[in-house]
Amino acid sequence: MLTNDRGPVLEFQKRTGYLLVAALLGHLLLISAQVSSQTGASVLETTMFGALSRVQALTSWVTQGITGAWGNYVALRGHRARADALQLQLDRLGVQLQHATAQARRTEQLERLLQLQRTELPATMAARVIAADPAAAFRTVTIDKGASDGVRRDMAVLSPLGVVGRVIDEPAAHAAKVQLIIDRNAGAGGVIERNGAGGVVVGASADTDLPLRMEYVSNLADVTPGDLVMTSGLDGIYPRGFVLGRVERAERGSGLYRLIAIRPSVDFSSLDTVLLVTGPQPARPDAGTAPASNAPGAGAREGRGEASGGASPTVAPPQTQAAPVGPAGTVGAPSVPATPAGPVP
Repeated sequence: MLTNDRGPVLEFQKRTGYLLVAALLGHLLLISAQVSSQTGASVLETTMFGALSRVQALTSWVTQGITGAWGNYVALRGHRARADALQLQLDRLGVQLQHATAQARRTEQLERLLQLQRTELPATMAARVIAADPAAAFRTVTIDKGASDGVRRDMAVLSPLGVVGRVIDEPAAHAAKVQLIIDRNAGAGGVIERNGAGGVVVGASADTDLPLRMEYVSNLADVTPGDLVMTSGLDGIYPRGFVLGRVERAERGSGLYRLIAIRPSVDFSSLDTVLLVTGPQPARPDAGTAPASNAPGAGAREGRGEASGGASPTVAPPQTQAAPVGPAGTVGAPSVPATPAGPVP
């Protein structure tokens, strides 16, 4: 009975306690609203402002974070698009730069050819290389000038770096075949610039890294690696004083002559524009005179009947007719064409 009677009492006490707490809080709020702080605002207002400011700061931080993340995402997409556009522009500029560089190289080559044409040769003609023979044994290229342009057989072909070769076969109307100096059947009179030692520069075999060699140079001659080899002008094709290459190896031979390997001055793998010597060919030594060591190239390779690519004549130019013997028995006087007989005045 006693336990059942205390239930309503406890319930009443709880409600009374809640009401008391509520009344105290209300009273505290009323007092806070009436009591002023040092700033002039009520304590309640100051407390509520502080609490709400914290909530506002948290809300602002979250909002700014979301806005910043979205803005960064949008900006990143924009930057990526701009980066792609800039990369495309950079690629295009790279292609344009390569084209401009190629044009500059070609202009430089043409300027060299023009300078060479003006200063060294009285009569030349520029031509472009349009094809090359893939055969390793025979080294020939095709140029875009032919008989209708004045190209003739055995014309010397040069470049700003040195000797290229000579025209072989009869040229077509607008094309001609050029035998490179590194062809195994090619040859030119050569001379060591440093001391004038003469010989014959010929094409070596295709399986060597030095496609030129110099023959008929005495073992007594002073030849060292690095010596510049020039044309002697005694072969009747190549003008005197043009570069053939540099001596790479010079060894004493077992016979009378040295073994000399030459690195060509011309890069034959990148030939583009060449010059043909259209002027008079250099005068050859008399065909009846045996070539001396200081007068190489005059028919030194006669007898090598192999034709380059099956179409080239022998390397040495056709022999000229022997000069007539003069009254004193001298050989080499220029022949005088016969004049038609006429009435004696």
